[in-house]
Amino acid sequence: MDHQAEHRHDFHGESEVTANVVYEEGVITIELKDKQDNAPELEISHEKEIHFIIVSSDLQEYYHKHPKKQSDGIYTMKMELTDNEYKAFVDIAPTKLSYKVSPINLQVGTPAKSHSLNDLTVDKERSQTVDGHTVELNATTFLAGEEMSIQFDTKGEIPEPYLGALGHVIILDKDAEKFIHVHPVSENQTKFDTVITEVGKYKLWAEFQFNGKVSVFSFVIEVK
Repeated sequence: MDHQAEHRHDFHGESEVTANVVYEEGVITIELKDKQDNAPELEISHEKEIHFIIVSSDLQEYYHKHPKKQSDGIYTMKMELTDNEYKAFVDIAPTKLSYKVSPINLQVGTPAKSHSLNDLTVDKERSQTVDGHTVELNATTFLAGEEMSIQFDTKGEIPEPYLGALGHVIILDKDAEKFIHVHPVSENQTKFDTVITEVGKYKLWAEFQFNGKVSVFSFVIEVK
């Protein structure tokens, strides 16, 4: 497991790197700068320098992408987004610099309505079938401030390694302000350990690769 990738999401100090995200004519541009306005050097984390997660503000749309480096500190990718409000997260590991993944507000066109308050409904059905593959989130109690194990039953199918892990889990609170990126505890278990410090409802997206294709399974959980 990439322990540095896990632990940097717990950083609570001031980031020494800023990320700016712009969307124009179907192209996402990300600019990274340190406090001296220089481009930071990035470490490779799970096979990529940069993981870019973007969700619609109502948490219905979800994308995990990997923009390409164009020059020092500049990363771009083509991406067609519909008119909506989005929250973007630039997940990086700058070399020798502190960094916290924070939400970046992104408005595309004229959204039909604002999604500033999401009333998430906890999923009672913990099984989902996507692309012909069924994954079940094993029911458990999630307690704030305590290590929680998020376990998935892939119904006998073993996911293929994807970006250096058996799977990836992204967790956001209902307002998409708190970001957690978790990797499996081992190379042969679809079990993800993390700590959520505050009570509330959260949405998680679990990514698993089967037969060369990544499928995303989403669930709403409550931390008590």
